[in-house]
Amino acid sequence: MPQFRLRAISAQGKLIKSEFEADSKKQAEKRVEKISRKNGLKVKGIDKKETYQYKVQKGNKDPVTGEQEAFSKEEVEKALVKLGYKVIRINKKWFDFKGGVPQKEVVTFISLSADLLEQQLSFDEILELLHEDTTNARMKETIATIQKDLKDGKEGDEVYGKHEDVFGEFASYMLSVASTSGNMAQVFKSTAKFLERDAEFKSNLRRSLLMPAITVVATIGVILFYVGYIFPATAEAFVEMDIKLPPMTAATLEMSYWLQDNWLILTLAHVIPIAGAWYWLTQTAKGQLWRDKNIIKIPVIGDLIHKTSIEIFARVFYTLYSGSGQNIEVIKVAAEACRNKYMEKQIKEVAIKMMLKEGAGLIESLKATGVFTDTAISRFKLGAESGALKQNAKQLAQYYETQTTYKMDTIVDMISLGVNLFIMVALIAITIVSAESALIQPNQGGM
Repeated sequence: MPQFRLRAISAQGKLIKSEFEADSKKQAEKRVEKISRKNGLKVKGIDKKETYQYKVQKGNKDPVTGEQEAFSKEEVEKALVKLGYKVIRINKKWFDFKGGVPQKEVVTFISLSADLLEQQLSFDEILELLHEDTTNARMKETIATIQKDLKDGKEGDEVYGKHEDVFGEFASYMLSVASTSGNMAQVFKSTAKFLERDAEFKSNLRRSLLMPAITVVATIGVILFYVGYIFPATAEAFVEMDIKLPPMTAATLEMSYWLQDNWLILTLAHVIPIAGAWYWLTQTAKGQLWRDKNIIKIPVIGDLIHKTSIEIFARVFYTLYSGSGQNIEVIKVAAEACRNKYMEKQIKEVAIKMMLKEGAGLIESLKATGVFTDTAISRFKLGAESGALKQNAKQLAQYYETQTTYKMDTIVDMISLGVNLFIMVALIAITIVSAESALIQPNQGGM
């Protein structure tokens, strides 16, 4: 696991250097933020231990090369000079790749852990078995670190929190909860189910939207290339012979000239707004909030995304709900997991606030958010009245899982049909223009 070093100034003005492990620079920064906030430290920098390649010489001997891990180039140079070497060259090793962990590996780890826990194996035994079984180097290292940290008596949030870039933020939280829960196997199983559904949904969404979009863009590109470069070569030959062009052929040629004259402006007019909108919608908080608020309003696909988010909320709620009290933390975690920034905001700022400040009930608070369907509210209400809230949340999740899976298949078929119709129309248009050009008679020039 990568090593980092914190450089900070204490409240007393002393320089502090502390080394620690983290899966990534992002995780290291999160840990440092917590530490500095807790201890009142002024952070000066976070250094990552890198591998450096060097070439040195001692006296009249032949130069030698080697590698050394250090937090900076200066540290390597200082150590080598101290040993009596003359430094010729020190460079950072750029390709020190250890590999990532595929989502499938994570799901396998969590689901197998759940199965083995149900078979009454100790978690230490499970980690030992999975460590031997996995072939992914990064996953093997992660499991070994988890096993060591648990043996050292570390808390769940510390054990799994530093592996967020392997498991993801939500899964890391769930695994840390599992370590202190009374039903570790159930939490692991629910987490695996969540990851499977998340991967399935993303895959289906890409299949239904991304590939058709690429196909449409490629088709438009082919049409523009034909109109802008291939077609003029034929049409201009007729123009040079003073032959009057048919209406469609003449219009297509005019379009061709316009595209040739304005292609740069046309390209920038499309690329810049699209790139800007994409950045705003995906990388900014306001953009993400606006996107998620409006995406669930889109006919058909928006309804699918909305119900999938509610399904995730209900599934997490079922997993963590204790059956007593308001379980504010459970609602908060479920909101963060539902994959919709607007729904998360409404649940936190409306529902949770009503429950804490006004003493409102769960059903009343969830309804006030305006982000849950009538079906979801009805299910939660029925569960609250019958004392089976946890079970009803599970039923709601299963109901929406079945419904969204069926609807996704329908949407994929509809979009595929639309794309095929678009391609067919484009091909027919090209065929008509080509056929019209082929019917032009040379004797038309004298008319």
